[in-house]
Amino acid sequence: MALKHFGLAAALLATTMLGAVRPALADGTVKVGVLQSLSGTMAISEVPLEDAELLAISQLNAKGGVLGKKIVPVVEDGASDPSTFAQKATKLIEEDKVVTVFGGWTSSSRKAMLPVFQRLHSLLWYPVQFEGNECSPNIMYSGAQPNQQALPALTWAEQKGYKKIFLLGSDYVYPRTANLILKKHIAHAGLTLSGEEYVPLGGTDFSSIVAEIEQAKPDIIINTLNGDSNVSFFKQMAAAGMTPDKLPVMSFSIAEPEAQAMGPSLLAGSYTSWNYFQSLPGAANAAFVAAYKVKYGANAVVDDPMVHGYVDVMEWADAVKKAGTFDPKAVRNAAVALGFQDSPLGEVKFAPNQSMVQTGYIGQLQPDGQFKVIWSSPGPIEPVPYDPLTFPGKSCGAHSTF
Repeated sequence: MALKHFGLAAALLATTMLGAVRPALADGTVKVGVLQSLSGTMAISEVPLEDAELLAISQLNAKGGVLGKKIVPVVEDGASDPSTFAQKATKLIEEDKVVTVFGGWTSSSRKAMLPVFQRLHSLLWYPVQFEGNECSPNIMYSGAQPNQQALPALTWAEQKGYKKIFLLGSDYVYPRTANLILKKHIAHAGLTLSGEEYVPLGGTDFSSIVAEIEQAKPDIIINTLNGDSNVSFFKQMAAAGMTPDKLPVMSFSIAEPEAQAMGPSLLAGSYTSWNYFQSLPGAANAAFVAAYKVKYGANAVVDDPMVHGYVDVMEWADAVKKAGTFDPKAVRNAAVALGFQDSPLGEVKFAPNQSMVQTGYIGQLQPDGQFKVIWSSPGPIEPVPYDPLTFPGKSCGAHSTF
């Protein structure tokens, strides 16, 4: 692989949490948590993400582990429920004594876990695009900030001549805040907001929303639905004669696995904005895709959150090696000092605000279930957690506590 994660380091240093020693196990292993939704409405997206994280761990172990220790993943099910995520995160840190945790998807799950990681002085690697407007010294945010996914999509839509925009999302933190930011930029650009609607996470009844869309006649729908709600939405839109070739849809949470699970014919022609597509060129991506297919089947597909989860594990390993310890605070400080590294995403690094510098892409779904890249940013985009137009004067500042 192109990522530089190989070679053994010397002895492992003990880590400290809340004054109690949390060392790697004496049998030559070290535990990490893998916490995703393996059941519930988000399982369609999070099970493949867990698979990618476990692939990274297996590859590291095949090369000798980290600091000479074999990595033992402790897998838990967040069950698509924020309170369950918080409970399982607590268990992983307090009972299983993991040195770090990889996981989460929805912003609700992340926000439920955040106080756990702060209280227990541990570190979460969060791999999914989100609404920004948050900085914690206890979270590494590799997923896109709004200026790396949502705003490039809006700029692209404006350049295509789409002036009337309908916002549709699941009713929780990410869609609400992302759309607040989008509305500010829609107004600033002189575009028209033709509608804004939300459904409960996992909701399946879109009859009234489809009727509203028919009445509003937008030029494009920006879709922040999550999980299997997308199946019902696209089916009901198709039944009303509004297929993606007739009414463009730009989604922020549909990628290759969702397209495969839903059926590419239902989504063909629709758009999505991400920082990775399986179709990207490059040796690092080709190696990752090939390794994933070997482990999980020739028909398996990969997507943006999966690759971010994979890269998170690799970045954690590099940071551990650089720090010479599994201590979460030392690992965090090392992670933001690593600089650019090659990855399936291209060149990436963590900025001082603990968010990832990465390239933006827009893809159009093809009949074979893969995305054709139709736009990319000129280079890696620096992450801006607080949108200046929506939250003027706010910034992360220095992380002085852990």
